[in-house]
Amino acid sequence: MRLKIPDIFEVVRHLHDPLFKNSLFIMLTSASGAGFGFIFWVLAAKLYSAEDVGIATALISSMALIVLLSKLGLDHSIIRFFPANDNGGKSGIFSTAIVIATVFAVLLGMIFIAGVELFSPELHVLALPTNAAFYLLFLAAGSGTALGCTSFVAVRKASFQFFQSIVVGSRILFLIPLVIFGSVGIFCAVGISFFLALVTAYVLLVRSGIKFRFLIDREFLNDSFHFSAGNYLAGLFMAGPILVLPIMVLNLLGAEQAAYYYVAYAIAALLFKIPHAVSMSLFVEGSHGEDLKRAVLKSLFAVFLLLIPASLLLYVCSGWVLGLVGADYAIGGQDVLQIMVVASLFVGINSVYFAIKRVQKDVKGLMVLSVVIGGLLVGFGYVFVAMFGLVGLGYAWLVSNGVGSVMVAAMMWKERWV
Repeated sequence: MRLKIPDIFEVVRHLHDPLFKNSLFIMLTSASGAGFGFIFWVLAAKLYSAEDVGIATALISSMALIVLLSKLGLDHSIIRFFPANDNGGKSGIFSTAIVIATVFAVLLGMIFIAGVELFSPELHVLALPTNAAFYLLFLAAGSGTALGCTSFVAVRKASFQFFQSIVVGSRILFLIPLVIFGSVGIFCAVGISFFLALVTAYVLLVRSGIKFRFLIDREFLNDSFHFSAGNYLAGLFMAGPILVLPIMVLNLLGAEQAAYYYVAYAIAALLFKIPHAVSMSLFVEGSHGEDLKRAVLKSLFAVFLLLIPASLLLYVCSGWVLGLVGADYAIGGQDVLQIMVVASLFVGINSVYFAIKRVQKDVKGLMVLSVVIGGLLVGFGYVFVAMFGLVGLGYAWLVSNGVGSVMVAAMMWKERWV
């Protein structure tokens, strides 16, 4: 049975709707994170050289990539399997995810440091033992913070996630005293905020009835293996390329161009947060048993109700916004930012479909779409950067997500979602 358009407006009026309430707090979290991030990079650009900013963005991206690799899809399994367990079961799931992800994060970090001259020679700062030690510590904190954030959403307490994002925003405070350390100072400012956020997450999770214990829940691992593995691979193909791009720009175009791209991406990510928030709420509510078709229509409506005016505004004001960071950032990054703004409309469609497949535990559907989008983003990114320079990454974002949206439209029509 299909829903009529008036039904959507009727549902939207009910502000107590869990999907919209969770979406609101997730968007507030994203907005605060993006806002703090924007201020952070504006201040960093004022205090540090473009070269230091470029190297720092590559360091932070490499850490984010390793955290992504280390989660093994367990973050999505937390959301999907929490509803069927009491607090004791949730504690076991959370503890298992934290232990496994942290161990893998540290191991992968050690491999990256050992081969940094091969992976990214520009990150030679990691050759110093002190910097390497901090890198591993921040990896462990970042891993725990990320899973804590996911757990808040899974227990429908996205307001705690919002509070945690404010704590992460404290990284701004550390930029000034750490300026003497150059690129490492920027990186350490982020890492320190992760430690503070990890402590905050633990306190709030205990209040929610979830406690960390050093244990591995084998039953959870057996039940969630297929789902975790599928989401892990899908996540690698979706988020992995995004984290690889700053390192690619650093190696191909240099530190300054990497800084211009990263700041442009950080601003465009303000738009990407909208569909991410709505689709995450769709995933949570679908996992708790809400009628999926109804939730999908609500989600699509909410995404474009917010995304279209925000995209138009940012497209028009892109030069001014980048100018707040610096005139050179406006010159170097405006074109790529504007193209990514257009691509955000396709990101919105794709995000909702990913949530549908996760609720359905359709690993094959997740894999197909993520491989296409992620593969095209990296492939076209490399080719287009060589052909057009930095703006080529904007074209890669547009083409990869545009092709993905065409696939989604065809699959949703075939499956009679619309």
